[in-house]
Order: sequence, then structure tokens, then C-alpha cells
Amino acid sequence: MTKNDDQAVDALPGDAGAVLVGIARRTLEEELGIERTGSPASTRDHEPAVTSDVEATTVGSGRPGRPAWLDRDGASFVTLTIGGALRGCIGSLTAYRPLREDVARNAHNAAFEDPRFPPLGADEYPGTAVEVSVLGAPEPVPARTEDELIAALRPGTDGVILREGHHRATFLPQVWEQLPDPHEFLQALRHKAGLRADRWAGSTTAERYTVTAYTDLAGEDMLAHDHKDS
Repeated sequence: MTKNDDQAVDALPGDAGAVLVGIARRTLEEELGIERTGSPASTRDHEPAVTSDVEATTVGSGRPGRPAWLDRDGASFVTLTIGGALRGCIGSLTAYRPLREDVARNAHNAAFEDPRFPPLGADEYPGTAVEVSVLGAPEPVPARTEDELIAALRPGTDGVILREGHHRATFLPQVWEQLPDPHEFLQALRHKAGLRADRWAGSTTAERYTVTAYTDLAGEDMLAHDHKDS
């Protein structure tokens, strides 16, 4: 995958997972009115939560002591699960605002604005796992047919964006765990986009991207997953 310095998963430091998941969790806790105890200093010092009614800090005006990578534009998805079942997932496909703000706003939207679910309740929060995925820059996949696209994809590594007319949808690389068969993966993605699952149109375009994902399993140890080229 071609690296883009404006949206590169390789630029993340070793403590990125704790910081980014901390931002996501703090956003949810503030919205839910939950008092956080024992919050790591690194999370508190790097960034307060950015909720829906808080203006974003101007890029480059960063707080003293906050690492510069948090102020760089970045694209992220925040996924919430309870008992392994999806509870919300919202994200950005392109980097257009500071990563710290993107994570906070996507956390808020995943919990309270995902139209597939009711807003997250405070009683649900203790059992909620939070995963933050930081996306690399999407790159076009030249494919005239579904078979050509399947031949170019790397199951388990590539996130995929499909576009056809005004329809668009994406699956993160993590979805390969539930849909390991490429044909089923693309059929489900077409269905998500509101397209016929069994039909590939000549106007369909595809892009792929990689992610680094950080998962906090409801208070358990942080897990980091690289879905990218080794």
C-alpha cells in the first residue's frame, strides 16, 4: 500500500492505543455523566474529550505537552461492541480534521447517532468494548469486474470502499473475520451500500485501505492489531 504522510498509520507512536481509546472513552463518559477514576495521566494531559457541543481546537494551536501527532489530520473509525455484538460504528474515510477530534466525534456518533441502534445508556457502558481504528489513505483498485477486484484484495488486510453512483459503503478489515469468503464479503458490502448483491455494474469503483486498530475490552488489557502490509 502506498503511504500518504497526511494519513499514515505508520506514524503512530507506541502509546497511541492508550491515548486514542482514552479519548474515545472519555467522550462517552462525559456524555453519559460517568465519573472516571484512575484515569491515566497521559490520557488526561493529551486531550479532553471533544463532544458534539465543543468547538474544535485549531490545528497547530496545540496544547503544551500534547504530542504533535494528535493535531495532525487523521481518519478513524470507532466501533462499540457489547458481548461481541455490534453496538455502534461510525467513522471517517478521509483525513480532514485533527485525529484527536476525529476520534472524539466518531466515538460520540457511534454511541449516540448510529441510526441502527438506540443511544448508548449509562447502564450499558461498563460492558462496552471500544475499538479505535486509524485508517491509512485509500488507494484505487483498478478492477473492471468483481473477479478482478477479488484477485487484487488481501483478505484480513484490506478495508474496502465501493462506490456506484450516489451509493457508497465500506467494510473495515476486521469484517473479514466474520466474512472470510471474498464473494460473500463483497456481496454484503454491496447490500450495505444499497446495491444489488448479485450484480456488478461497469460504473462500480473500488478503493482499499489499511488500518491500525486498538481495542479496549471493557477494562481488560489493550490489544493492538495491524491490518496493513508487513
